[in-house]
Amino acid sequence: MKYNKTIILFFVVVKLFSIENVLKNSDLRVPKIDYDPETYICLSTSEKLNFDGKGSETAWINAQWTDLFVDIEGDLKPKPEFETKVKMLWDNEYMYFYAEMVEPHLWATLTERDAVIYYDNDFEIFIDPDGDTHNYYELEFNLFGTLWDLMLTKPYRDGGHAIDAWDVRDIKYALNLDGTLNDPSDIDKGWSIEVAIPWKVLEEAANHGGPPINKEQWRINFSRVQWDTEIINGEYVKKKAPEHNWVWSPQGLIAMHFPEMWGIVEFRKNDVQINEVVESYAEEKWILRQLYYGMKYYKDKNKIYPHNLEELYSFLKIKDLDVNPDLQLTNTMFEITLISEDKVKWHVNNNGKIWMDK
Repeated sequence: MKYNKTIILFFVVVKLFSIENVLKNSDLRVPKIDYDPETYICLSTSEKLNFDGKGSETAWINAQWTDLFVDIEGDLKPKPEFETKVKMLWDNEYMYFYAEMVEPHLWATLTERDAVIYYDNDFEIFIDPDGDTHNYYELEFNLFGTLWDLMLTKPYRDGGHAIDAWDVRDIKYALNLDGTLNDPSDIDKGWSIEVAIPWKVLEEAANHGGPPINKEQWRINFSRVQWDTEIINGEYVKKKAPEHNWVWSPQGLIAMHFPEMWGIVEFRKNDVQINEVVESYAEEKWILRQLYYGMKYYKDKNKIYPHNLEELYSFLKIKDLDVNPDLQLTNTMFEITLISEDKVKWHVNNNGKIWMDK
């Protein structure tokens, strides 16, 4: 786990890990890997990009690749069979994405917008601008270029709903196929996609309108759904599930809608230095997230929430956390507050939303 303070009390870390270990080994649906999100420095550009899906402009050539995608469960599963990687850029109007995918068999079936695109092989973008795990965006593209764009009010685990009527207005995107689509008679090389999303359509879930400020951090992740196929009567036929789920920042379980596990993208303006991205308030947010998981686990087993945190700690068979968070509780709701070393109040509630006082 990465920490953004040079010094942190050892006993707090040990007890936090004890909560994590209890929950990882429980039957609760939580990430089963350590918290260690991928990070990326997204540099600004002044170059005009041509949307041909090839990423051949100087700005794209100079941009860093992400690490190669891994299985959605991380090291719990083998590495993906085919490579996937992404680059990101931004300017005052758009956030840009460019992805390349090795693929020996290019195929697609869905042509209607807002169809369930992951029933085909696809590429997916997830964006949570303010990082509170609520009100975030999902975009999916297949090899026809068919788009499913939706907004989530909160994760499905917390009773969230997908808003299919939300449209990413004025989006620009293009695909480049290195091979022949829906032709099993040959072996293809792969496909790439270039996407530009206007800041104005992301404002509803952001901390402010317009482009990000220098060194602002967003939670972002990518997924590639990959189905096994066979060739029957000269056509690709998709095999039955389970499909493969390959991602940039691993989730630790087969579920993309755990936004707290997404990667950290930090926007830099005219900064070519490659410095480490350090997540802001990582410890406070992860302590609160573990307590949220613990409260859910307690209720799952006891039908009610614990009356206080001491009761939760006893249930989890750990000692009190010395950070001393505050719990406000009703019969159906809770809110836990934790104060950082610099006196910033952080909160998490029973719906999983996490936020700081502004």
